[in-house]
Amino acid sequence: MHPEVLAMLRIAVVASPPVSMFNLAIPELLFDKVRVDGRPGYEVVICAPDPGPVPTTGGLRLHVPRGLEALQEADTVIVAGTGQPFSPDPRVLSALRAFAATGRRIASICSGAFTLAEAGLLKGRKATTYWQHAEEMRRRHPDIDVQGDVLYAQDGPFLTSSGYAAGIDLCLHIIRTDYGAAVANEVARLALVAPVRPGGQTQFTQTPLPPERGTVCADTRGWAMRNLDKPLTLADLARHAGVSVRTLTRRFHAESGVSPLQWLLHQRIERAKELLETTRLPMDQVAAACGLGTADSLRAHLVRRTGLTPSAYRAQFSRHGTGRRTASSSAA
Repeated sequence: MHPEVLAMLRIAVVASPPVSMFNLAIPELLFDKVRVDGRPGYEVVICAPDPGPVPTTGGLRLHVPRGLEALQEADTVIVAGTGQPFSPDPRVLSALRAFAATGRRIASICSGAFTLAEAGLLKGRKATTYWQHAEEMRRRHPDIDVQGDVLYAQDGPFLTSSGYAAGIDLCLHIIRTDYGAAVANEVARLALVAPVRPGGQTQFTQTPLPPERGTVCADTRGWAMRNLDKPLTLADLARHAGVSVRTLTRRFHAESGVSPLQWLLHQRIERAKELLETTRLPMDQVAAACGLGTADSLRAHLVRRTGLTPSAYRAQFSRHGTGRRTASSSAA
């Protein structure tokens, strides 16, 4: 690691009243769990147009000590969702425009996208918001390419997420961009949420790797994770679980929301990403270590999942001797 990695990244979360408490909790929960070489990776500051008691959508009041001057110290700004998304505070719009002029990263969770839109920051760009608000976004801002059925969207330094829980996916994506897949997935494990999911995944359909809802197959999942380099089959998984293939498939789907082989492929690809980011192993060795067989197979699966070849993925996300990527470099 280079010395600059030891400096914490500062994140300012804008709380416009009435703010969503859940939106505020997501960045605090996830970024606070990031550790790099034993040190915190982020400092999170909540700020508001008027410091002091800030109303929430649930009728409570939160004490927010910092004003919008906190944006001047931030590397990334996240605009939380609000119960009044269509009439953002002019002071917030002005502060966001000034911050955007520096080229640094700006994100929003749920209805916070309307604040970015009103500030003129999303003009001509791809963006998303909560699916129930997508049509209103299109009506109010026809110059924005509204992606109504994705978890989150990134266009240059601007990131927008859809519904509440998609804010988790967006924050994990930011962590991955800054510190890599291994760190982001460790944060997901600590927070008991799904690993990093691609932003283009639909809001409406079943996720590739939903949260697990049972423990009957937990031992078999753990065993499979420790043996990803082997050519595991349905019969192998069923044999380990001590059940028939049909029973395994039924129980596995009930607990994980996907079939055993879908789950296995997801884990193999995630392992491949981590190896590409954290090692200099040749592509054929990466493919073998995660059970994808050949370099050609690795390439096909990774392109399908990320849109990048293994070499391009490694060049963009490698953490082996390159240190932390900055917000400006990730937006290039």
